[in-house]
Amino acid sequence: MMGSRTVPLRTLAHGRAGDKGNRSNVSVIARHPEYWDLLVAQVTEAAMAAVFAHREPSRVTRYVLPNLRAMNFVLDDALDGGVNDSLNLDSHGKSLAFLVLDLAVEVPEDFNQTTGGDP
Repeated sequence: MMGSRTVPLRTLAHGRAGDKGNRSNVSVIARHPEYWDLLVAQVTEAAMAAVFAHREPSRVTRYVLPNLRAMNFVLDDALDGGVNDSLNLDSHGKSLAFLVLDLAVEVPEDFNQTTGGDP
């Protein structure tokens, strides 16, 4: 992106995470409608796979929900077997949204966030 700078995803979105067995789902929700296109372009399956490479998901699937200006990512085999099988501190996967919100995204150089998130 010409004339751009990098900000953490949390500047543009908030997130939620949950789990079911050995599968985690992480949602990214735009803080404002004007951020939506930028998020869809940059918060991809490949970007999420990179964020969670240490969890070694077997597959990352993105579901785009434009009416909600949200995306839901499903990470298969990312929770060390799930709550009943794992010794992992967060075997439920509830805090995984915080990892996503540190993802670096590019915004136009003149981007001036005036509502919500980090300055």
